[in-house]
Amino acid sequence: MLALLLCGGLIYLLLGGLQEALLLLVFGAMSTLITVVQETRTERVLEALRDLTSPRALVIRDGERLRIAGREVARGDLVLLAEGDRVPADATLVESRDLQVDESLLTGESVPVRKQVAGTPAEDHRPGGDDQPFVYSGSLVVRGEGVAVVTATGPRSEIGKIGQSLQGLQLEPPRLKQQTARLVKLCAIGGAAISLAAVVLYGTLRGEWLQAVLAGIAIGMSMLPEEFPVVLTVFIAMGAWRISRARVLTRRAAAIETLGSATVLCTDKTGTLTQNQMSVVELRLANGACLRISSLEPGHIERHFVDLARCAALASSPEPFDPMEKAFHSFARERLKEGGADVRRELIRSYGLRPELLAMTQVWSDAASGNLAAAKGAPEAIARLCRMSDADQISMREDVDVMARNGLRVLAIATAEHGGEALPSTQEGFAFRFLGLIGLADPIRKSVPAAVRECRSAGIRVTMITGDYPATALAIASEAGLEPSSVVTGAQIVAMDDAELSKFAKSVNVFARITPDQKLRIVQAMKADGEVVAMTGDGVNDAPSLEAAHIGIAMGGRGTDVAREASSIVLLDDDFGSIVSAIRLGRRIYDNLRKAMTFIFAVHVPIAGLALFPLVFGLPLIFSPVHIAFLEMIIDPVCSLVFEAEQEERDVMSRPPRRADAALFTRALIGWSVLQGVMAFVLVALTFAFALRGGMPPDEARALAFFSLVLCIVGLVLVNRSFSASFASAVFRPNAVLLWILLAVVAILATSLLWAPASALFRFGPLHLDDLTVTLGAGLTLLVLLELLKPIWTTRLRS
Repeated sequence: MLALLLCGGLIYLLLGGLQEALLLLVFGAMSTLITVVQETRTERVLEALRDLTSPRALVIRDGERLRIAGREVARGDLVLLAEGDRVPADATLVESRDLQVDESLLTGESVPVRKQVAGTPAEDHRPGGDDQPFVYSGSLVVRGEGVAVVTATGPRSEIGKIGQSLQGLQLEPPRLKQQTARLVKLCAIGGAAISLAAVVLYGTLRGEWLQAVLAGIAIGMSMLPEEFPVVLTVFIAMGAWRISRARVLTRRAAAIETLGSATVLCTDKTGTLTQNQMSVVELRLANGACLRISSLEPGHIERHFVDLARCAALASSPEPFDPMEKAFHSFARERLKEGGADVRRELIRSYGLRPELLAMTQVWSDAASGNLAAAKGAPEAIARLCRMSDADQISMREDVDVMARNGLRVLAIATAEHGGEALPSTQEGFAFRFLGLIGLADPIRKSVPAAVRECRSAGIRVTMITGDYPATALAIASEAGLEPSSVVTGAQIVAMDDAELSKFAKSVNVFARITPDQKLRIVQAMKADGEVVAMTGDGVNDAPSLEAAHIGIAMGGRGTDVAREASSIVLLDDDFGSIVSAIRLGRRIYDNLRKAMTFIFAVHVPIAGLALFPLVFGLPLIFSPVHIAFLEMIIDPVCSLVFEAEQEERDVMSRPPRRADAALFTRALIGWSVLQGVMAFVLVALTFAFALRGGMPPDEARALAFFSLVLCIVGLVLVNRSFSASFASAVFRPNAVLLWILLAVVAILATSLLWAPASALFRFGPLHLDDLTVTLGAGLTLLVLLELLKPIWTTRLRS
């Protein structure tokens, strides 16, 4: 467009039209300014989102723990590392507890390596070796905890040294961008062909070749939909910004396209449906004795219950991050006379959770009494560690069922003493003794039932996938409004083939005791059935299912870096309601994008038609490049700002999801756009032709046609503001941006009509009140006719 404006200005200079040339240059500068302002605004939004979505690091500065962006880590910082973290910089360990790191990004070797404070000599400073004291930027902590001093950042780190080779890689552009690029290319080629034909026709018939080139430039400008890529860029960036205000960060632009087509939303329980604020509410001993905490005074707990509570704290991390472990430590501090974990003990070994054994063990050393192992985990896993008899397991399951039906998360606790120096290689090597069960309450978020109902009305099935006990999962699912009829457990999934799992995935809303690899199978089964799947996750092992889902949703508060990296969007507050808000906004953004594209298609039809109309019928020209440039000054902000700010449709969450493979430029959309444009063209062309036939001078007829077209464009804006057939929704829906632009258009039109120099530049003759009434009538007629026709197209546009 800028090139066409410059060419037009050059030809005006050759013809001696200095004012027209300068005006075109001014319009070119304004067009460039609008583009720069929009891109600057977009870039500011993207920069803010980049800062929020960058990997986070937990550092100690001036004795305080701070969560900062990974790129802000500086040399000399103390960095705290935990399972699931990305190491933010090269560093040297000063503390380590069973730390294992995946350095495959640097070495290509997928087997994790052990890290120790007193490791190999400093000269052996290479990634990939066991028992080194060094950790490297970009590597992933897969087990344990540690504290390290940062020694190198950015290009000075090991990964930074090879980072330059990655700069040339480019991701595949989003589907909408590809569609838009193809369409603009086709329109540009078609417009160029028609413009050349018009130049030849005009020059041959009239013999004025410079005027012919001007006419060709005007036609080319009228047919070039350069607004498409601008609108797409602005909508995607502003859409990501609007979604971020709902506490949801968009990491991939394609997620905004996909949000509106989600058919299944798979969510975990803890922290998403619930508040993630756990508290111990019930203790049960192995002999069946029960203690409920609600009315208990601090310090008044029998000794056996004290042993159970203290062992739960000992089985947790000394510096807990998980809300469940925080609840155990808090209960031990507040309720036990003797306090929590014994400070005289030293943690010497940690055994983490494994998919085949959902239990963890902490081994503590005590100079007086030897080593003590404390274990906590799923009741069936603890039963296996304690080698419980069938009768004891049946009794324990009955107690678990009673607690789980009340919506409690139930963990079993066991302890063992170990006198030998060499510790077992696995948890099964200890002689555990079962102590009892602990029930934790995690209240459901108040917003969840309403959000689930909203999903149901929008045609989105909500499925809960949790590692919790089946009865607990059913109780929480019922409270959340999922209306579960049955539950499928991980043990059942192990026995299913893919076809059988796909059958259950269609109808079952609750999956319990699910491991990460089973979560991946569930996602794949749903995808194979044609569902568009959104999946939440927070752990290291959730990354495959997040990557496999159409929309991976990571937890920003409790999620690991690797989960965030595998996801499409990140929830800052881990709230299920935020997911629904993001889906609502995703549908609104896509709706508004379609409205803008429909308007762009429609508005170019009458402009191109009126540029060709005089050439075909031998009439005075309506448009020169000056007029087209002025119209573009109206169209650009309207399509990129007005439609982006439009409110959501009334039925945005009461209609089924759109198909994931639905094209943006459907036949229905193009047909509706062409119909609008043709009607606007016919009205303005007839107005111009009848004005000339009635003896109106060409300059006055040109002004009449131009004003009629501008008011018809306003009519097209109003028609496309809503998909509904309501006239009030088209005219009276609040939109402050539209109001300001309409006021600016009125002011500019009045100036071009009443100020003589402007009238001369546009070659407008004077218009009278009855002429202005005709222009207003053209706009109103178009608006009314299209509003009457809209119901016929609404259903097709939504399909």
